Amino acid sequence: MLSATELPPSRLADNFFLARQPILNRGQRLVGYELLFRDAHTASTAEFRDDASATATVIAHASELGMELVVGDQLAFVNVDEVGLMSDFIRFLPHDKVILEILETVEATPAVLERVRELKRAGFRFALDDVIGETVDVQKLQPLCDVIKVDIKQMKPGTLAALTKVLKNPKQKLLAEKVETVEEFHQCMDLGFEYFQGYYFARPVILSGKKISPSQRSVLHLLDLIDTDASSHEIESMVKHDALITLNLLRLVNTPAVGTRYRINSVGHALMVLGRRQLRRWLQILLYVKSGGAHEFTSPLLQLATTRGKTIELLVEHTRPGQRTSADIGFTVGVMSLMDTLFSIHMQELLDSVNVLDEVRTALLERAGDYGMLLSLIENIERGRDTVALGQMLEQIAVRPAELYAIQLAAIEWVTEYSRGF
Repeated sequence: MLSATELPPSRLADNFFLARQPILNRGQRLVGYELLFRDAHTASTAEFRDDASATATVIAHASELGMELVVGDQLAFVNVDEVGLMSDFIRFLPHDKVILEILETVEATPAVLERVRELKRAGFRFALDDVIGETVDVQKLQPLCDVIKVDIKQMKPGTLAALTKVLKNPKQKLLAEKVETVEEFHQCMDLGFEYFQGYYFARPVILSGKKISPSQRSVLHLLDLIDTDASSHEIESMVKHDALITLNLLRLVNTPAVGTRYRINSVGHALMVLGRRQLRRWLQILLYVKSGGAHEFTSPLLQLATTRGKTIELLVEHTRPGQRTSADIGFTVGVMSLMDTLFSIHMQELLDSVNVLDEVRTALLERAGDYGMLLSLIENIERGRDTVALGQMLEQIAVRPAELYAIQLAAIEWVTEYSRGF
């Protein structure tokens, strides 16, 4: 597995931030990521590179690093302008892993239409990006596309339903982008959209009187036992009292991710092999896993929480070499940052029920302190918006964009590998 320092300098995106924006289906499972590369030079010069440069950067780095590393088992949605579409380097992308997003700036000229047909014959799939109306270009390109992306934020009030009726086609899927609230998600669901892009799923919806489930409470209690340095006997006894935790623990330790040579059948042996540091980490992740599903790790909330945790951990390791405890705290902050959404209760109420360090509490409630700043940095990266602010934050923690990029890739790979243990 890659570490954040193992990528040679020539392979790093020296001047770009990488954002992966999740795309979900109607069942709230991950189906893909849109890959967005933002120019880090904007931190000092406020200049943007053209679409062709950004497209070439995405293609070059994604193909060099391997698409499976960047998006795991999901699809990658990659923006292409006319220059990128007509270029030869587009064939470096694996056609079975990507959907090419035709930007709204592309005109449906005869040459463009023929090029799209040619790439479709080669196995590529297409999405039409940022549709807000039925223009001539949309009418010409739509029959060639597999996904139609509607920018619901740019729509005039009251026009979304009418446009949806016009665009609906059994041979294509409608994708609503920039979905930021649960209300917007439900509206798009009712209109028949099949894919959704935005961070509505990560926003806490507080339910009055909501209680943490017994199994989740057991996990929280186990975390308390570890943090208070309880005896191994107490921890083993607690694990054995919850069949779900026991089952998942035995599944985990008998996977290649843990690296054991022999089959482990007892809770005591499993706990000894795993160790307390890994046990804590696994329990934090287990909170996000719902029982009974065959594809538990396609939960977008779980993917986001674990990626946040590992990214912050690696950032701390990079900025504070040798401080393993601090790195573990960073992982905890990242994973816990979405637990109010998971439990549908206020973060304050959640933190009152568990034993956490003051610096973790401050980071989660106020985005303050060293860990709070790192969490804010990660949240900004996810959305890929204000690259000037991102550059300033990186300067504060003395991390270069290339180092951040390597850390992101290492975190993504770790999450992909770790998921196989669930």
